[in-house]
Amino acid sequence: MKNGFFYRRLIKPLLELLKQGVTPEKLALSIALGAVFGIFPALGCTTALCALIAFIWRLNLPAIQIVNYFMYPLQIVLILPFFRLGEKFFRAPHLSIAIAQIYSLARANLWGAIKFLWSTTWHAITIWAIIAPFLAVLIYTVLVPLFRRFLHNQSSASQSAEVRAA
Repeated sequence: MKNGFFYRRLIKPLLELLKQGVTPEKLALSIALGAVFGIFPALGCTTALCALIAFIWRLNLPAIQIVNYFMYPLQIVLILPFFRLGEKFFRAPHLSIAIAQIYSLARANLWGAIKFLWSTTWHAITIWAIIAPFLAVLIYTVLVPLFRRFLHNQSSASQSAEVRAA
């Protein structure tokens, strides 16, 4: 596990931030918002959104962007469910489109794709905005105690090492 890709690229860098003095609360909030904004149902804007959120709330930019990066596959998976929920919520007509078609539209004519998907995307963003606060609170409340325990274990381990060295 400690040699796995996710451990090396996601878990270890985040735990190193704790060791460097980032508080458990700030790190948990950075991760929670990186995850929530990482699934924002509009492709191509999560990096800027996460940077803006980190700047405004004075969060840890590397943490929020690492999590945002790892959320990209989930963003792709969730975009159509967000579209469908938006259609149901707003009683909008069903847009029969697949992810591959969205990418093809965007590559061929970005402005045309934006115009074509405008109302569907806004409906999906509305659904995301309803769900996002609950998801962020859930992630935050799970992570804060875990990070506090990690720091406590780290300080206990270093105190034990100091006692053995003395």
